[in-house]
Amino acid sequence: MKVLLVNGSPRQKGNTAVALEEVAAQLKKNGIDSETVWIGNKPVRGCMACNACKGKVQGRCIFDDDVCNSISGKFASADALIVGSPVYYGQPNGAVLSVIQRAFYSNGAAIAGKPAAAIAVCRRGGASASFETLNLPFQMMNMPVVSSQYWNIIYGREPGQAALDVEGLQTLRALANNMAFLLKATGGVPAPGRGEEQWQPMHSIR
Repeated sequence: MKVLLVNGSPRQKGNTAVALEEVAAQLKKNGIDSETVWIGNKPVRGCMACNACKGKVQGRCIFDDDVCNSISGKFASADALIVGSPVYYGQPNGAVLSVIQRAFYSNGAAIAGKPAAAIAVCRRGGASASFETLNLPFQMMNMPVVSSQYWNIIYGREPGQAALDVEGLQTLRALANNMAFLLKATGGVPAPGRGEEQWQPMHSIR
């Protein structure tokens, strides 16, 4: 089984990479493979609500000039997902939010029901809000959110400083252990979600 790790930082070898490397190493100790993809530091589009992914180019975002489709194309072969992001102004990096929103909307069927987790990388404040924001899309996709012994938050400002956060690293190892346990316990079978019951949307204004 394999976990897809998304580095949502524009810095490829920054503290978000340190966090994901710790998770990957612990997953390996548990016999679980992983693949890390970096969103890069080039412009990323936001969703335009064009709905072309529901018709003209099903399963893909119609905009193919950034990393969105290359990342969502890996959903089918992944058994779980972990997204890491630095904290900017008390929020996750806007680029990784755009990627996740577009990838889930255009190709969500390939990742729905699979275990997921988020990691927030912070200099000082805003980590809890960012962590919560990253987790919200998982819950809409029936993805079991994997826990740890604390919130998945690690601290560091300069590149590499996160490696000094002893408690943060321990939290991420516990996350990896729990992810491996869940994958082995379920055999990598996604949660059924609303597949057993037809969705009944209800709008607040009718």
